[in-house]
Amino acid sequence: MAQPAAPMAVAAGPGGAPPDRSAPTRRGTELTMLAFAAGLVTGALMLVEANQEQQLTWRLVWYGLAYLALFGIAHAAVRAWAPYADPLILPCVALLNGIGLVMIYRLDLAYSERALQTNNDFSAQVPKQILWTTIALILFLVVLRLVKDHRTLTRYGYTFGLVGLVLLAMPAMLPGVIAPTINGAKIWLRLGIFSIQPGEFAKILLLIFFAAFLVSKRDLFMAAGRRVAGVDLPRARDLGPILVAWAVSVGVLVFEKDLGTSLLFFGILLVMLYVATERLIWVVVGLGLFVGGCIIAYNVFDHVAQRVQTWLDPFADYDRGGFQIAQSLFGFATGGVGGTGLGAGRPDMVPLANSDFITAAIGEELGLIGLAALLLVYTLLAMRGLRSALAVRDTFGKLLGGGLAFALIMQVFVVVGGVTKLIPLTGITAPFLSAGGSSLLANYVLVALLLRISDAARRPHGGSKPRIVPQTPIAEAHTVMVERPES
Repeated sequence: MAQPAAPMAVAAGPGGAPPDRSAPTRRGTELTMLAFAAGLVTGALMLVEANQEQQLTWRLVWYGLAYLALFGIAHAAVRAWAPYADPLILPCVALLNGIGLVMIYRLDLAYSERALQTNNDFSAQVPKQILWTTIALILFLVVLRLVKDHRTLTRYGYTFGLVGLVLLAMPAMLPGVIAPTINGAKIWLRLGIFSIQPGEFAKILLLIFFAAFLVSKRDLFMAAGRRVAGVDLPRARDLGPILVAWAVSVGVLVFEKDLGTSLLFFGILLVMLYVATERLIWVVVGLGLFVGGCIIAYNVFDHVAQRVQTWLDPFADYDRGGFQIAQSLFGFATGGVGGTGLGAGRPDMVPLANSDFITAAIGEELGLIGLAALLLVYTLLAMRGLRSALAVRDTFGKLLGGGLAFALIMQVFVVVGGVTKLIPLTGITAPFLSAGGSSLLANYVLVALLLRISDAARRPHGGSKPRIVPQTPIAEAHTVMVERPES
């Protein structure tokens, strides 16, 4: 008969002895990189002013110092509340946010000049974007302070899931006065003088729900059904959750005319399901369902067919639906490899160049080299997030961290794929770059959660007096055990 497991000594967790303060936190590295990012942003502003034949003054230096001070506050909060967090995540975000502000300012100069020539009204976007950045950083501080342990989020997983679904469905359910159709998509809510995009916040809530659900119901997706051609298919009764997610994503595509959110929502679920089970068959089944839903929507709904036809040949309807993507392609061709230079191109010729098509504006003025460098910063940010997810000790943290990091890179793929005509055009904005408050607020919450997870992953669990606890049986331990079906 098996003997009971002997007690073992373990390091104190978050509620036990304090961690070893002698371990390096790399906060100095973070501050140095933030200063470097602020310097790049200041230099970019100077280039814009010089190429636009504006007078160079010391105010640009003060702008750069103010930007560094703003992120210096965020750095101080991370140093105090998440001292072991990854030192590269916040600088990457600061650089992306800064480059976005530079491009929005550069476009404001072009739009103001055009307004003077045509005697039209003009409202600058960069002051609003600075305000939204400040509010987003305040929200970042609040989340970092309140969520002291990411594992506490599992208590509210189903609540977050319900609220996320409600937020996702609200634009489709509410009348046009409150939820207007803007640029062909019904994804906004108008609240007085403010407009918000609830899908951005639903993304975070549903990520938390997916992670909590997959941790608690993992065995449901690990069970194998009938074997066909050497592949263990899922059991029919286990397809319920993925069918619900498929119905929701197709509903978003059909009723809100938003391919981007639909693709992002379903793609995140499939990746998290694969990470939880290591079964590729779930990804194959999910992609098959999504492609089937898109084919049905293409043949039934005119607006879906029009969007696909515009993607296939934007020049066939150049004066209307294809104008935006065609102008984007012209901008990329004008920029070439090296770009026209900051402030020396004509990115304002592309509609919505400061929001949905800001990557096209960057591609024109910074060229292939600049756009590739920007994508590398996004890749570095996602890789650091995935590294933290791999290193964290609990399964929920692994799934949540992996989902958050993938959400960032998936969003970038959808945005850049749309403006380069790789995939049909979507209404998703580039994280931290594009003008708009909803995206900034949601993505800074995402970054705060990533920092919290990375702090837990890198924090040394040492104490002067380790606690003695009974050893958990291996079948019940936190380590993920992958079930292999018998041949």
